[in-house]
Amino acid sequence: MNLLTKRMILLKLVLFCICNIILFASTPDEWLIVRGDPQLTGVAQTALPAEIEPLWVFQAGDSIESAAAIYQDKVFVTSLDAHLYALDLQTGEQLWKYQTDGEIKSSPSIAEGIIYFGNEAGEFHAVDAVTGEQRWKFETEAGIISSANFYQKQVVFGGYDQLLYCLKRSDGQLVWKYETEGYINGTPAVVGQQVTITGCDSYLRLIDLTTGKQSQQLPLGDYVVASPAILSDRVFVGTYSGKFLAADLQSAEIIWEYQNPDQQFPIYASAAVTPEVVIMAGKDKHIYAFDPSTGQQQWSFVTKSGIEASPVIVGQRVFVATTAGNLYALDIKTGNQTWFFQVRFPMIASPVVAAERFIVGDTNGTLYCFGKKR
Repeated sequence: MNLLTKRMILLKLVLFCICNIILFASTPDEWLIVRGDPQLTGVAQTALPAEIEPLWVFQAGDSIESAAAIYQDKVFVTSLDAHLYALDLQTGEQLWKYQTDGEIKSSPSIAEGIIYFGNEAGEFHAVDAVTGEQRWKFETEAGIISSANFYQKQVVFGGYDQLLYCLKRSDGQLVWKYETEGYINGTPAVVGQQVTITGCDSYLRLIDLTTGKQSQQLPLGDYVVASPAILSDRVFVGTYSGKFLAADLQSAEIIWEYQNPDQQFPIYASAAVTPEVVIMAGKDKHIYAFDPSTGQQQWSFVTKSGIEASPVIVGQRVFVATTAGNLYALDIKTGNQTWFFQVRFPMIASPVVAAERFIVGDTNGTLYCFGKKR
C-alpha cells in the first residue's frame, strides 16, 4: 500500500467521523443521545448561569431512571410506568404520552425527528417526536436497558438477550446482530464506522458497523454496567469491581487504570471526558478527576452517598446527581463545590443540559428543570 492510498483511507475515515458527529451530536439547544454525542463524552454544548434554580417539575406515574432528551424546545423522558412523555421545555406542560408494554429504563435517543428507545418487555420503539405516534416496533428476546446510538441510516443498541442489534432507522428491519457472552447494559459508543460496547461478559468489544463483525476485544476483568466514553483513540470505562480503565482503541490495550486503595465498589456511572479531564463517579461516594492521558488524579470530592447517575461537564463545571437526592456542581479544575440542591428521593437518572436548562429525574417519578428565572 503506497503513501497516497494510505492517506486516502485516512481521509475517508476522518470524513466518516465528521459526518456522523454533525448528524447526531447535540447542539447547544438540544441533547439527542444519552451522553450528548455518539462518542458518549457527557459534555454539554451550552452554558448554564452561575446560579440556577427550579423552573418547573413534572410528575410521571413511576420512577424515572433514565436520562431525558431535548429536541426542538421539547423534553422527552421515559418512566417505569411504561410511558414516553413529551413536555414543553419552557413550562413542563405535557404535550403527549406514548404507552408501551413494559417498564422503560432506556433513555430516549433522537435522530431526524424520530425517538428510539427500548423497554423491559424487549420491545424497541421508534416514535414520531411531533405526533407521538409509533413509526415501528422491533421485538427482541429480553429486556432493553441500553439506549440507542446512530450511524448513517442505522440505529444500534444492546439487550439482555446478549445481542447487539443494528437496524434500519426507516423501518426497523434488521441489518445485522452480534452475539456477546453476557447482558449488554450500556449504550454503544460510535466513532467512524466502528461501535464500541461493554457488558456483563467482561469484555470491551469493537464491532464494524458495516459488517457486524468484531475487529478487537479487550478483557476488562469484571462485569461492566457503565457505557464507554471515547475521546480520540482512547476509551474510558469503569467496572463492577471498581476499576476505572483507559484503553487504546487501536491496540486494544489498557493504558492506565485506577482503583480506590481502601475499598472495592461498583461503578455504574459512565465517564465524562474532555481533552483536559476525565470525570468518574462511583458507589464509594467519591467524584474523581483524572488526566485523560496519564491517569494522574487531579482531585476528588466526597459526597454523602453513592453515585449511579453519570456526570455531565458544562463549561468549567461538572454536575452530578446522587442516590441521596443531592445535586452538586463542582469547579472542574479544583473540585470545589459551586452549587448544591437537594430533593427528597434518590437520583439514578443522569442529568442532561441544553438550551441553558439542567434536567434530571428521580425515583419518585419527578422530573426537575433548573435554569435562571427571567
